[in-house]
Amino acid sequence: MLYLHDIWVNWFDGEECGYNVCEFHEWRKSDRVELLDQVPIILIEKALYHWIENSLDELPGQLLEDIYQQAFIRKGNERSPIEYAAVLTDGYGVLAIDTIGYTVPIRKSRLIPRHEQQVFELAKDMAICQYSFTPFEREKEVTALSPHPQTMQGLTRKERQLKRLLLLSLEHLYLSKNLSELRYWFTEWFPERYHEALLLDFEVVWQELFEAVSCSWGSKHEELCEKMTKGQNYLENLWEIEMGERLP
Repeated sequence: MLYLHDIWVNWFDGEECGYNVCEFHEWRKSDRVELLDQVPIILIEKALYHWIENSLDELPGQLLEDIYQQAFIRKGNERSPIEYAAVLTDGYGVLAIDTIGYTVPIRKSRLIPRHEQQVFELAKDMAICQYSFTPFEREKEVTALSPHPQTMQGLTRKERQLKRLLLLSLEHLYLSKNLSELRYWFTEWFPERYHEALLLDFEVVWQELFEAVSCSWGSKHEELCEKMTKGQNYLENLWEIEMGERLP
């Protein structure tokens, strides 16, 4: 087994969508960056890599056995084993994982470019480790917290976070079942359809608005997001953090 030494990781907890595990150029000073003393490198099939990157399902049992206490973290003069941690690659992507003692990849991280390149170089001479797993049988449900990858393509970290916040605000609006408020936000987005909105039922109005704001991202989305979060303490706090107006 091959290992990387002294590598930086920036853990993202509980992320089932790979696009939310940010690349190095999107890391922030407020992120939780750790230095790992040693981590095993595992070359796996593309399908398994994609499955682990985009889910929080149980890892193959044999993979867990192979990486058991093979990673270490150093704190001061102490070098402590990590129960299940590894750097995974399919030869095209690189992902560090840590189960924090469970059997699912709770924490995920990208690597800095230098370490990522090291992994690619080492992987050229490695054999693919074959693990038995059950791939996706159906497409994952698209929610406000897990939007479809296509809706996030090409967006920056800040834009992705604000888009999730906007969709979350719409989801809260849906749960409220307040038709008059929904029509108000519908006409904020479609001012030319004010009279038409008065004749549409709740489900139609909400679906059209949700689909419209799910497409792309721009200043219009940002303005709507700011307006919809205003006065809602939790959502407004998240808005201010993303806009740099409040520390996390």
